[in-house]
Amino acid sequence: MLDGRQDQYAVLVRRYQDVLFRYAERMTGRPDEAEDIVQLTFVRGYRSLASCRDPDRVGGWLFRIAANLCKDQVKGRRRREQPLDEVRELRADEPGPLAVAEQDEIRRRIDGALERLPVDQREAFVLKHVEGWSYQEMSEQLEVSVPALKMRVHRAREELQRLLESYYTQ
Repeated sequence: MLDGRQDQYAVLVRRYQDVLFRYAERMTGRPDEAEDIVQLTFVRGYRSLASCRDPDRVGGWLFRIAANLCKDQVKGRRRREQPLDEVRELRADEPGPLAVAEQDEIRRRIDGALERLPVDQREAFVLKHVEGWSYQEMSEQLEVSVPALKMRVHRAREELQRLLESYYTQ
């Protein structure tokens, strides 16, 4: 396929690194872990290029590597609290500290709710509603039927709604 040509592989890295990072960050809830997963995805991908059966689907092949790494990371990790975000410098064109704090709290709650979903539901929800993939694209990449994916997304929405409602009724 690429015959070990690093310059051609660098093109693949540039093409797919952002989408893989967004996916990994949503799956793990942690940017530092997402960076590690994306880096490891490309290392593993480079080492096993010969196993990519269809060069036209190399993006999906890399995605599968990243998805498996994310699942392994989430399953193997102990639950711990996320570190506080760094304090931001306030500029005149930015929202005030209260608005920023409210936005951060909402984001923290959503991310926390996402982390509580089963991995298969979180994956389907993120691909559908964060990355904007069609059910057909999801089905091809995950090798899961469209009806099963629709059910996963539906259940994820219901559970997220339940979890987020519980935050606001306490």
